[in-house]
Amino acid sequence: MNALWTVQVDDLIERALREDIGNGDITTQALIPPEARSEGAILAQAEGVLCGLEIAKRVFQRLDSEVRFASALRDGDRLEPDLPVLQILGKARALLTGERTALNFLQYLSGIATLTHQFVRAVEGTGTQIVDTRKTTPTLRLLEKYAVSVGGGRNHRFGLYDGILIKDNHLLALGGDIREAVRQARAFGHHLLAVEVECTTLEMVEIAVEAGADVILLDNMPLETLRQAVQIAKGRVKAIEASGGVNLQTVRAIAETGVDYISVGAITHSAPILPMHLEF
Repeated sequence: MNALWTVQVDDLIERALREDIGNGDITTQALIPPEARSEGAILAQAEGVLCGLEIAKRVFQRLDSEVRFASALRDGDRLEPDLPVLQILGKARALLTGERTALNFLQYLSGIATLTHQFVRAVEGTGTQIVDTRKTTPTLRLLEKYAVSVGGGRNHRFGLYDGILIKDNHLLALGGDIREAVRQARAFGHHLLAVEVECTTLEMVEIAVEAGADVILLDNMPLETLRQAVQIAKGRVKAIEASGGVNLQTVRAIAETGVDYISVGAITHSAPILPMHLEF
């Protein structure tokens, strides 16, 4: 974890703990002596990909600076039911108070990594890469996109500040002129930023390519239309991306049309958790 990552993650952990603890963990305070120590283990309850291990550790460290850990696993490792993820030795109060927050981070991020890995496996051998979107939980994008990378996916732009993507509403606001939109984006944007244009028809693809777009986003196109769009744009742009109607049943066929990237919002906004529990 680099310095910037650590600061951002620690802020998220602080807010998560404050949300859960409030004025105090009254059950634990009522029952457990302050100096009591305990040992526990977080166990996986399903198959999947581990993500968020260091974050979970930092939750407990925030509550007990002397807590100790043992684990043979790292983010990206495969999990199976009853596999020990992390062994913890520290103050019992810290373990009990931090349990839910640590598990929430672990289960949630491992779920995203696991679903991403399933999509990556589904397109294996096609040369197509799975990328994420901005359809993320507010304030948790950093962690969610990290989980995507752990699962083998690729991060699309992190926000509105690091990529130019001309979408349908941009074009409508500009009067529908793709050529003018690309021209203005090229003039305004940093020379290192690629200009991407979302297209829903073959006519739009041809115009965007002729206008000098670097990347074409083919949105919600039927497979046959996708194939035709790829034929139009292949070799004339730096990359071709597909989106819309993507799930584990359709992603392979979309990849086989020849697109370079498939963006999947579901890997961040709809991933189920990977269940785990803490046993003392």
